Amino acid sequence: MNKKASKEKVMQAAIEMFNMKGFTGSSVRDIANRAGANVALISYYFGSKQGLLEHLMTGFLEGYVSAIEVQCEKLACENGEELVFDRLLKAIWNVMVYQQNNHELARFIHREITLDTTLVRELMASYLAKEKHLYHTLLNAAYEKGEMATRPNEYFVLQLRGMLTMPFLHPQYIREVYHLMPHENHFLDQYFSELCQWVATHFKECVIAVPAPEN
Repeated sequence: MNKKASKEKVMQAAIEMFNMKGFTGSSVRDIANRAGANVALISYYFGSKQGLLEHLMTGFLEGYVSAIEVQCEKLACENGEELVFDRLLKAIWNVMVYQQNNHELARFIHREITLDTTLVRELMASYLAKEKHLYHTLLNAAYEKGEMATRPNEYFVLQLRGMLTMPFLHPQYIREVYHLMPHENHFLDQYFSELCQWVATHFKECVIAVPAPEN
């Protein structure tokens, strides 16, 4: 097994163990045994179990925020050629797909962020504050272009974030109560359609269309 493969096996094993037993309840030996690797590999790649946690969390949040950021960058380069409404929906779609592709890690990260730790505070001050800023950048652009009648308040982003993360934070609830599978494409398509309708209620009717999701 090459170094990259062994590192990825350790990361996947950690995700599985952290989801089952939590960070505190999972030992370095548990992770190594599940990965079929030597305990020393965790120290070699990540320094410690805490280092492994930080690597997983920052890596996930980098990708999560980038899914939104790319739409802000494209909007800035278009000189008003595309509706901000469409860019916002594409950002939402990308965030949903990113979480679906990393649904086990998404569940753990969203759960871990509910804890009050030094690491979580640092991540909130950087990645999650940036997430809020990026959404507000899109919304302010939509208001300034006349796509929205009023400038959205803080609760819009708060509600949007809640709707985007809920299926991946609570997959067990959705499976057992609604008999739906949040990591499947069928669920993703239907849920995205509902999100589009909710977002559309904040925009002027003249700008609303049904966009094809894309990157």
